[in-house]
Amino acid sequence: MIRTTSQIKKVCSAFLALLLVFSLSGCAGSGASDPTRVEKIVEEIAVDYGTYGAEAADRIGTLLKELSAADAAAGTRWKTITDLWMSEELGKPLHYDVLPDGLPDSDELCIVVLGFQLEADGTMREELIERLSVALNSAKKYPKAYIVCTGGGTAAENENASEAGEMAKWLQAQGIAKERIIVEDNSITTAQNAIFTYDILTSLYPSVKKLAIVSSDYHIATGELLFKAEAALRANAPGNEKLEVVSNAAWKAPSGSLSPMFQAGALIELFGDVETAFSIYYDNYDIHDLPPLK
Repeated sequence: MIRTTSQIKKVCSAFLALLLVFSLSGCAGSGASDPTRVEKIVEEIAVDYGTYGAEAADRIGTLLKELSAADAAAGTRWKTITDLWMSEELGKPLHYDVLPDGLPDSDELCIVVLGFQLEADGTMREELIERLSVALNSAKKYPKAYIVCTGGGTAAENENASEAGEMAKWLQAQGIAKERIIVEDNSITTAQNAIFTYDILTSLYPSVKKLAIVSSDYHIATGELLFKAEAALRANAPGNEKLEVVSNAAWKAPSGSLSPMFQAGALIELFGDVETAFSIYYDNYDIHDLPPLK
């Protein structure tokens, strides 16, 4: 869940207090893991690549070494994430309109449909319906797969509506069985889509091992990055991820983009610094306004 403003202030105060203790006691160089330093390095990695792209590669390499020295496990995980982020293969190949052949025809597969902000009255915008049409085509092609609908309450004038709830109703109206549909209706960002979907699938649907992301074409790479990053952050070791993103299907949007800096904010949100992430979103979000930070 998103923290309230007062909760965020308490978290920030706690971090500042912790930093002060380390400064006064001289423990910063003692070799003990310093969560404040780890956070600072991770966020610098994200912002450097979000701002400068490949030009920051050498600096990021140096930062990853510093991170490994501060926390070996964090260094390993974030090396995996940054390698993925910097890869030219991220989000490729891109499949339009329906998932490709060759995916598991079983309940090992889960189709994850990423949400889009609702109209003020709670009805779905055209872009979300188009994403659902791609998901429907894919669900018919793989009739044993689960379908996760993601997205919380983003309707300014209808607190009872959620993206996922409206998506689930639409899919059922098109003939998709209710028992195949999983509703994740607490998130309002793509990072939260990944966090909450991971929680639901790993705790309640142990058969699911492979994910296929469905969204608009400009959003696929970001979705893949965040779902893979969340799996890497949760794994007890590289290669032991419980969920694997294996494919995608996209609606060809007439316009739209997500900047590397937006992706940086999303990775910072996965790391847990919601306040910094939302500061980045408000400055860089290219598609639609986010609801106020609660």
